[in-house]
Amino acid sequence: MTELAEGPTHVAVRRSLGYWNQEFQRIHSPILRYGFSVVSVGMALGVGFALQHYQFRDVELPVLTLAIAFTTWYAGAGPSVLAVLLSSAFFDYFFIEPLYSFDISSRDLPYFFIFVAWAVIVASFSAVRRRIEDNLRQARDHLQVEVVQRRQREDEIRKLNLELGKRALELEASNKELESFAYSVSHDLRAPLRHMVGYSELLQRQASSLLDEKSQRFIRTILDSAKRMGNLIDDLLSFSRIGRAETKKTQVDLGQLVQEVVAEIKQDTKGRDIAWKVGALPVCYGDRSMLRLVVVNLVSNAAKFTRLRRPAEIEIGCVDRNKKEVEVFVRDNGAGFDMQYVNKLFGVFQRLHLPEQFEGTGIGLATVQRIIHRHGGEVRGEGAVDQGATFYFSLTKAQDAAERTANAP
Repeated sequence: MTELAEGPTHVAVRRSLGYWNQEFQRIHSPILRYGFSVVSVGMALGVGFALQHYQFRDVELPVLTLAIAFTTWYAGAGPSVLAVLLSSAFFDYFFIEPLYSFDISSRDLPYFFIFVAWAVIVASFSAVRRRIEDNLRQARDHLQVEVVQRRQREDEIRKLNLELGKRALELEASNKELESFAYSVSHDLRAPLRHMVGYSELLQRQASSLLDEKSQRFIRTILDSAKRMGNLIDDLLSFSRIGRAETKKTQVDLGQLVQEVVAEIKQDTKGRDIAWKVGALPVCYGDRSMLRLVVVNLVSNAAKFTRLRRPAEIEIGCVDRNKKEVEVFVRDNGAGFDMQYVNKLFGVFQRLHLPEQFEGTGIGLATVQRIIHRHGGEVRGEGAVDQGATFYFSLTKAQDAAERTANAP
């Protein structure tokens, strides 16, 4: 974090130094640029005279070309042309026979042309190098800006991840507190509810001869409501235990599991005309006891909501969702539901039918969704009023789970 905090400062300093160097290496005023050209050539001419005075021969060419190179580098193309012209004129006037004359002998003419060509080459190379360095400098500045922006985005993402982690921990703690609260409240409600039911039954037995039909109906209503509340508390306790229980995942033979559940449901629905159709089901990966609860809830719901059908049809099968997951479905021809309320199906205590029509507490599908989500799957429902319903849940295939476990480091 310290490195990230200091990064933009260092980049800003480097950009400021780069800007200063760029300003230092380029003269913007035309008067100064051309003046710099004249001064450079004049200084080179003075150096040439000094070296000639101390018996250094043939040094005029490199000295004047150096002045041309400096002019091109710091003043640009126009002043470099002026520097080439001035250097050529001074070179011809002061250093080529006849001296102090612009005449050039035939013997020194190649030497003069070599000087001019060399001066032009030096100026052109200096101009090209300056242009390339300008382009590189611009690319560097652009890259530095991108690096700064990327670091800022990474810093923001890191802060968001930290904030998200904190929120996740807070949410997990809230969920645990809520589960503990629901468990405690449900557990504490059982004792007074048992007293209510017990004393109501005693009153019904001992005072039945003294009560009229209306009073006895009141007592029956109290008992029925208390028993229904007891069922709600039991279901709520089961729902809260799912969040507290540890998931022990193994390979689960769904075909065998469904056969066991269907056999139990058949015992509870003796005398009903139900056409069962159970397809081939794969071996999946999950907690067997929890998955059994899922199948029990869905199959018992199918049996319950087909009570008015003659015959009732219940189908259990699966389809391959993809290479890694399988989707199991439970389909019936029962009462169905309106798809506009499909989002309410998996909420706690959410019911789409009256208790007088179909019994239940509205926790079964919420329990199914919670278990499947703990297994990394999804739950969905499809249906239409009086045309039946189909509920789907997805699970990881045992083969894919085994491969992932084998490949885990």
